[in-house]
Amino acid sequence: MIRVLLVDDSATTAAFISALIDADDELSVVGRAQDGEQAIRLMTLLQPDIVVMDINMPKMNGYEATMRILEIHPVPIIICSNMWQPGEIAHSFQAIEAGAVTAIPKPPGPGHPDFKRLASQFVQTVKAMAEIRVVCRKPWQQMKKSNLAPVSLGEMKVVPQLLAMGASTGGPPAIKVILEGLPRNFPIPIVIVQHIATGFVEGMASWLEKSIPLPVKIAEHDERLLAGHVYLAPAAVQMGVAKGRIIIDKTAFPENGLRPAISFLFRSVAEQYGMYGIGVLLTGMGRDGAAELKSLRKKSALTIAQDEASAVVNGMPGEAVKLQAACYVLPPVEIARLLNKVTQRVTA
Repeated sequence: MIRVLLVDDSATTAAFISALIDADDELSVVGRAQDGEQAIRLMTLLQPDIVVMDINMPKMNGYEATMRILEIHPVPIIICSNMWQPGEIAHSFQAIEAGAVTAIPKPPGPGHPDFKRLASQFVQTVKAMAEIRVVCRKPWQQMKKSNLAPVSLGEMKVVPQLLAMGASTGGPPAIKVILEGLPRNFPIPIVIVQHIATGFVEGMASWLEKSIPLPVKIAEHDERLLAGHVYLAPAAVQMGVAKGRIIIDKTAFPENGLRPAISFLFRSVAEQYGMYGIGVLLTGMGRDGAAELKSLRKKSALTIAQDEASAVVNGMPGEAVKLQAACYVLPPVEIARLLNKVTQRVTA
């Protein structure tokens, strides 16, 4: 049985979410806190396996509570917020950077036409995130560590034309560390698929743009790819590239149960750019993108996987390593340095 601590200052919301969780045979709400301070006190007493927490609360909000909880009792923390409130979404990404494993919207009430699907999705997310082993307070600190010797590019002589990245659980902080390490005049376009709950990709774009030197936007169909610009895949569609432009396919089926899928993006990069593409596969559950990263490597493209020590979840990059899909296996800070090194050839 997975023990859940629920943290929400709204009694009505807490009762609703508690009922959803308790209806599943594998989950049990062992306690409810009304704010971050109370949650911290209950951690030692209740020893939960996972925390589901609101972001905006009195006394101590979800961001501050995430930092404190992970110092004393490292367990997976899910931030549960109202996706229609931009301020909550911004704070949610701060909490993810502090160590929360993901942020998801609060499920709608029974009167919503999509209630059953969204409620089931919420419960399945709680169960999946409970499997994550949290070992440090702030994963981004590990992402910024570097004790490695400089990476050699060997005989690589092609001039890259596109950088494609894919990430899932724990991805936003890893992406942020990489993009922070790139210069304002980064010479090639950057396309990214991040598995994230519907309604949060816009907040991620805003959060990133406040922290990095590059412009960030949600990708649009037939948009021309510009050097030094970051394009995030929109929700609930597949994103690829063709002839220097973004392709948004609203009719393509999910791949690996996902839309957008990293596999779809990487496959299009392999087909359209071949050895002139760069593929980076970051932290996340499952195996989305691993086989397609291998396809990129077979075309002599530069391929990179995040290392296990810095990944919140080593599923996707670990699968890529098993497939020998990655030319390099590095923490995010070293990924940024390698990208700078290889793209210097573009302007040289």
